[in-house]
Amino acid sequence: MAAVSRGLLSRITQIFPIRSLTLSSSQSLPHSNFFLTQRFSSEITGAPSRIIEAKPVEMSGISKRTGIIAVKCGMTALWDKWGARVPVSILWVDDNIVSQVKTVEKEGIFALQIGCGHKKAKHLTMPELGHFRGQGVDLKRKLREFPVTEDALLPVGTELGVRHFVPGQFVDVTGITRGKGFQGVMKRWKFKGGPASHGCSKAHRKGGSTGQRDDPGKVFKGRKMPGRMGAEQRTVKNVWVYKIDPARNLIWVRGQVPGAEGNFVFIKDAHYKKPDVSKLPFPTYLSPEDEDPSELEPLVADLGEVDPFMLAE
Repeated sequence: MAAVSRGLLSRITQIFPIRSLTLSSSQSLPHSNFFLTQRFSSEITGAPSRIIEAKPVEMSGISKRTGIIAVKCGMTALWDKWGARVPVSILWVDDNIVSQVKTVEKEGIFALQIGCGHKKAKHLTMPELGHFRGQGVDLKRKLREFPVTEDALLPVGTELGVRHFVPGQFVDVTGITRGKGFQGVMKRWKFKGGPASHGCSKAHRKGGSTGQRDDPGKVFKGRKMPGRMGAEQRTVKNVWVYKIDPARNLIWVRGQVPGAEGNFVFIKDAHYKKPDVSKLPFPTYLSPEDEDPSELEPLVADLGEVDPFMLAE
């Protein structure tokens, strides 16, 4: 991969010599190599780096905020103010901070790398230690990159908490499902199975035929067969945020999310059920200096003033 990259760079320098990259502001570079040439020219000419500030701005309809990393604590059930039982998953947001900022000028994309948790230096590799020390942030246990829009960039070291989301909004939660090991077709793919009697012998749970005869004489790719089940990345979409607790950095979401207790999950604004941009903190919630999170009360989603168990008049 490195050899291919060096070959590509040498080819580009042949097409666009270094002297041609130090152009005036009135000249432009070919559109097909815009991002690459823009990055290369900025490094040569010493263009000033982008200044990113953590301050509240107005969110537009096309803005995209960063997500956060949480730890799944388990499931329980709560009763809302109307007496309805709500099954919820509890997610713990463990000291999330921005560990790296990626921009179009340098990496070709607007994105934020988020770090979660804490880890000792002896448990990290040398490249990981160099990355954290180069960014000037604490050693983190888990990293995740979230693509964002330009107006949602945050400086390195910005803290992200549960108030990044608001109760009542919908989110998408991504995680690694529980591993089930090697399973047959009935459990893995929900096959019906064979007959229980009337001549069936030793084929009650088998998958049956897997292909044709001489033509095409092979088993097509994608055929459902026994194999390892689970331990795959899955996303549960449109999960409702029922409650947040800023004092303990906990989020209660309705229903189940992928993964076992103690696994990392990644939470971001829902893609299909867009939240109300006027209610979301953008680019994130920036707490006042005199605010003490330990004294904050939990926030619960607004359930309305109409009792769902009462008949409509």
